[in-house]
Amino acid sequence: MASQVVQPKNYVGFDTITTQIENRLLKRGFELNVMLVGQSGLGKSTLVNTLFATHLVDSNGRKSTFEPVERTVEIKSTSQILNENNVNLKLNVIDTPGFGDQINNDKCWEPILQYIKEQNSTYLRKELTAQRERYIPDTRVHCVLYFIQPNGKGLRNLDIQVLSKLTTVVNVIPVIAKADTLTTEERTKFKSILHTQFEKHDLNFFPYDNEDLSEEELTLNQDIRSLLPFAVIGSENEISTIDGQVIRGRRTRWGLINVEDVTQCEFVYLRDFLTRTHLHDLIETTSVVHYETYRSKQLIALKEKNGQRVSNATMQ
Repeated sequence: MASQVVQPKNYVGFDTITTQIENRLLKRGFELNVMLVGQSGLGKSTLVNTLFATHLVDSNGRKSTFEPVERTVEIKSTSQILNENNVNLKLNVIDTPGFGDQINNDKCWEPILQYIKEQNSTYLRKELTAQRERYIPDTRVHCVLYFIQPNGKGLRNLDIQVLSKLTTVVNVIPVIAKADTLTTEERTKFKSILHTQFEKHDLNFFPYDNEDLSEEELTLNQDIRSLLPFAVIGSENEISTIDGQVIRGRRTRWGLINVEDVTQCEFVYLRDFLTRTHLHDLIETTSVVHYETYRSKQLIALKEKNGQRVSNATMQ
């Protein structure tokens, strides 16, 4: 039987619970763990520095084709606490230099998947201890920014293999790197090719829909998915225009590139999506979808293992 909603005759004050929760959360701060996956030279570090308007990570990729490639995929993490209007965000950027840079890239994704699994495993172990911490440090990967080469032809076999595995264990957001190398017409055609490949290979990217979302939220998610993959340009350089406006971008012999001009690229859409509309959803989805799936599998396996031990002991 459904409970009846009753309006108190006089003001009670329980509506301040949202303020109480907000104050508590502000004291604790928030954590966001972003992994960058893509070949060297696609501007991964530059883009994440542009997204969060500060110099977070240095380029770990090769500066030229003459530099030696990484022998294996290495995982490199950089942490920094950002503050905006009294909100603290601990941002952990996990880079994967060496990914896709070799002639033979067979199973080059395994260190990435292993890292994601290890973070889930660490969290689970701390969660199951008899005297666990009140607030367990969250190192689980909340988001993977997957950088697609602007080749105009579509996903490579390597991209398909990696995305097929990543999209089942973590929130993946695909981006077309260095979109300024494509004309508007080439970009539209390229996106059409990619959408066909996404559907063919059943690649499920973030954001996801569920029954808890309102019509407005469902519409927003649909609009975002129609933009995937975001065609982006990154630049930390500040340039003064003729009218005195300061923009982030770079000058070329063809003109001025403004990363925040939506007619030139979709950087603004990606930034707003990551930080202004879906930041909490990224963290929550990691916990209630991807981590919960991992947790359930581990606990079921543990139960079966213990049951087998009991069975063996009984037989003896």
